[in-house]
Amino acid sequence: MKQYMLAVHSVEGAPTRSDEDTQIAYGRVDKINEELQAAGAWVFGGGLLSPESATVVRVENGRTSMTDGPFAETKEQLGGFWVIQCADLDQALSWAEKCAEACMEPVEVRPFQGEPEN
Repeated sequence: MKQYMLAVHSVEGAPTRSDEDTQIAYGRVDKINEELQAAGAWVFGGGLLSPESATVVRVENGRTSMTDGPFAETKEQLGGFWVIQCADLDQALSWAEKCAEACMEPVEVRPFQGEPEN
């Protein structure tokens, strides 16, 4: 089985979701998580705090520096993710469709490096 990351993207400046819609999304995501686990596809998943909570660690010429805030200056940030295992990309895309509908955000699908293609 190949592993894939399903990355949830949040877009800065997008309309703020209502508390009611947020609770609906949380409930839907809980159901998808249960489905993934029941199907044996679940490896790991979780939501992330806002990009402002990030710390960037760099090591250059043996010196370590740490700065607050996200690494990337972009309007789109990673909001959460699932790591799943599937027989192939088609199966991962099918799960991604369900996940995107559940969390009401775009979901990017990427295979992990170094695993053989099926």
